[in-house]
Amino acid sequence: MAERRVECQWKRHISEQLKLRDRLQRHAFEEIVHQYNRLLEKADLQAVLSERYQTDKYEAQRGHDGSAAGAESGRSDALQQEMAQMRIRHQEELTELHKKRGELAQSVIDLNNQIQQKDREIQSNEARMSEYQTQISGLEGDCRELRSTLQDLERANQTLKDEYDALQITFSALEEKLRKTSEDNQELVSRWMAEKAQEANKLNAENEKDKRRRQAKLQKDLADAAKEPLPIDQDDDIEVLAEDSGKGGGETSPHRTLSRTPSSKKQTPAPPGGLLDSISNIFGESSATEMTESPVKIPSLMLVCEPPVLQEAHDGEVNAVKFSPASRLLATGGMDRRVKLWEVIAGRCEAKGALTGSNAGITSIDFDSTGSFLLAASNDFASRIWTVDDYRLRHTLTGHSGKVLSARFLLDNARIVSGSYDRTLKLWDLKSKVCMKTVFAGSSCNDLVCTEQCVMSGHFDKKVRFWDIRSEAIVRELELLGRVTSLDLNYDRTELLSCSRDDVIKIIDLRTSSVRQTLSAQGFKCGADWTRVTFSPDGSYVAGGSADGALYVWNVLTGKVDRVLDKNHNSAINSVSWSPSGAYVASVEKGSRAILWSDM
Repeated sequence: MAERRVECQWKRHISEQLKLRDRLQRHAFEEIVHQYNRLLEKADLQAVLSERYQTDKYEAQRGHDGSAAGAESGRSDALQQEMAQMRIRHQEELTELHKKRGELAQSVIDLNNQIQQKDREIQSNEARMSEYQTQISGLEGDCRELRSTLQDLERANQTLKDEYDALQITFSALEEKLRKTSEDNQELVSRWMAEKAQEANKLNAENEKDKRRRQAKLQKDLADAAKEPLPIDQDDDIEVLAEDSGKGGGETSPHRTLSRTPSSKKQTPAPPGGLLDSISNIFGESSATEMTESPVKIPSLMLVCEPPVLQEAHDGEVNAVKFSPASRLLATGGMDRRVKLWEVIAGRCEAKGALTGSNAGITSIDFDSTGSFLLAASNDFASRIWTVDDYRLRHTLTGHSGKVLSARFLLDNARIVSGSYDRTLKLWDLKSKVCMKTVFAGSSCNDLVCTEQCVMSGHFDKKVRFWDIRSEAIVRELELLGRVTSLDLNYDRTELLSCSRDDVIKIIDLRTSSVRQTLSAQGFKCGADWTRVTFSPDGSYVAGGSADGALYVWNVLTGKVDRVLDKNHNSAINSVSWSPSGAYVASVEKGSRAILWSDM
């Protein structure tokens, strides 16, 4: 139907063009035709007049020859003069008409040439019209395909939007459920602690009552024993004592006194102690002292464990850990919406302060190159920057539509880049506090690392993408066999460390864009989509935490596991950080525990 309509349109167009040409060319030749008709009429008139003149002349000659009268001769002379003048006028008109005829003939020739030229142009235009018609047909086919593709994309976009809305609603419901669960958990913990305190008080009270009851019973037994009659040998002793007293003026026998006193003490049971005394009796005082004062020795690494400081670092899951550039401070972030700072002194950690302001759990932590500012990403769709010295919140960067899973300082410390669950990367300017660029990555971003002009991002779709900051374009992509959970760079930024959910750690050479080494272990398992692994400062070792709570250390040169540090974490390890000095390794878990490892 559409082709028939197109065919009718071009036929109508050709008919209109022909009518227009007819009007234009008819107007040009209409004057010529009119003049030509006038010329023919004049020629006919000239022929009639000439014939009439010849007839009159013949009649005049006949009348002159026969019997010409004087009046008739005068009339014929006048008629001849009139005919001569008429002939002269007709001759002049004929000459003028011949002249116009020549001009019109030349005009006809010129117009014929123009007509031929226009015909050639019409033929050329018709050929071009046929070419254009062919192109139009092809473009219409492409247009139909593009419309079909556009409709498919619109349907897909609508589907994704509906899925996003559904996920957003689900996320809000889950977040509300998590909040209520956290409140219930907090209330249950408070009630449990109160009940434990009451039970401890009751136990101490019962122990005290039992102690007093035992003491009363002991005193009663002693009193009863004192009232009972003594045996014969004891009577003899009493008599001897009496005699001795009578003889010696009241002196007593020290032997008798000492022998009886120990016997009384043997019958006296030791009073029971409290709950702590019971635990000390079970494990021994020396062992308890060693547990609290002596660190647990591990080959080449030592676990420093101070329960008040790092055993229970947060109220809930701990997601992120990071050393400052000077290795003096350690920062941890968890689901309790706080970033805690710890001061590392001689292999021990002391609580220094907490950074507050986040409305949801912390997902990643990063220091700037000077150690003056701390950047933290959180689940409330925002990234925040604090000053380390005064714990003040300086910037809150909002704009993502999903939880921010990673945020990093660029090397100039004036810009940061953040990656989110909403499948976008954003570049922020800290001076103007605005988002400079937004890049759609196509998949949820789990971790980021940065060089001078390149951002490397690890994604849920198993790809590592390399972005040029200036052009916002993907330089290249590298696909792994599992969802990427972590990225890290060595000191000279020539190698990229990646961890994925297929339980494999890979070292990528950035100069050749190829996998240089693959690290794995029999018991190593990634516990989450945000499990973080790290290079040692010199790039010779790699540390990563497993789902079973063990900390694995690989030797990069040999590609084998150098050691496994286990039996300390109670749940999966979420993140590991190696201090820039190389002396410490910190690890955090899905529970509330954070542990500092030392090579001292």
